Amino acid sequence: MNISQVVQEEFSQVPVIDISALVSRKGDRLKVASQIGQACRQSGFFYIVGHGVDEGLQQRLEQLSRQFFAQDLETKLEIRMALAGKAWRGYFPVGDELTSGKPDLKEGIYFGAELAADHPLVKAQTPMHGSNLFPSNIPLFRETVLEYMEAMTQLGHKLMAGIALSLGLEEFYFAERYTSDPLTLFRIFNYPPDLSPLEGDNRWGVGEHTDYGVLTILKQDESGGLQVKSKSGWIAAPPIPGSFVCNIGDMLDRMTGGLYRSTPHRVQNLSRRDRLSFPFFFDPNFDVEVQPIPLNEVAIADDYQERWDGASVHEFRGTYGDYVLSKVSKVFPELQRTVL
Repeated sequence: MNISQVVQEEFSQVPVIDISALVSRKGDRLKVASQIGQACRQSGFFYIVGHGVDEGLQQRLEQLSRQFFAQDLETKLEIRMALAGKAWRGYFPVGDELTSGKPDLKEGIYFGAELAADHPLVKAQTPMHGSNLFPSNIPLFRETVLEYMEAMTQLGHKLMAGIALSLGLEEFYFAERYTSDPLTLFRIFNYPPDLSPLEGDNRWGVGEHTDYGVLTILKQDESGGLQVKSKSGWIAAPPIPGSFVCNIGDMLDRMTGGLYRSTPHRVQNLSRRDRLSFPFFFDPNFDVEVQPIPLNEVAIADDYQERWDGASVHEFRGTYGDYVLSKVSKVFPELQRTVL
């Protein structure tokens, strides 16, 4: 193996990549893969267009989500997370989710793959597996969320094929080893406007963090507020019509020895209106052990001293389930006993 030190570059904006060749399997897929690879090396973030996800479906999802969050708290709490037990699903109110121990200025609903009670993983009481909680008073909410999650899952497989090609691997490298049965997690977040920011007081919709798995696909509304950390400071990642924002997570950072870096990001809603965000997490199988990929010209450039949490993703040993449970147990401390 040729050893080279990996240093994340400074960047001033998040690139936009047309992935239509990956989606249609026509055209220059290797060119698209090369663009994805460059973005993963430079910033860990990229916009995608040409993704083929139905615009009408996205609009229905946003409309129904606004309808849900416009309800009173008592009604929203009818699908509160405590009711889902180990499945880790449902609604949480503003301030209940923590990032680095600090309450986030957001509310939201957690979803995952819809699994019946007789599914082997559910019968085994595997954490983060089970059925979802949906509002019974909003027609088509359940159907729309599940349809969107299926579209995101298929898109995730296509993007991971592109990431594999960008690393000089067979396109099904990740599907065969890590994502044949991906842990798919979907969130709908509502960030209330921060109407009274105090001088010197950082009130974050969500504070600085990295994502846990391999790939996040984010739909954001028109409000803006997403920021990505560069060597030179924080860079805005504003909404671009018809696009999704993608970023890589800790496990891809670990697999690539730091070549593809999971980049810290945060959100502050200064738009003076509610901000909707729809992150979809396409992650490794729950019970798979995450291993480094044997790549040329790569050496671990461990950035734990620079990371927001001071943790090293490269020293981690175990399954992805072990890793994600160690993280989410800190996000909702009051639910930790139920899930674990």
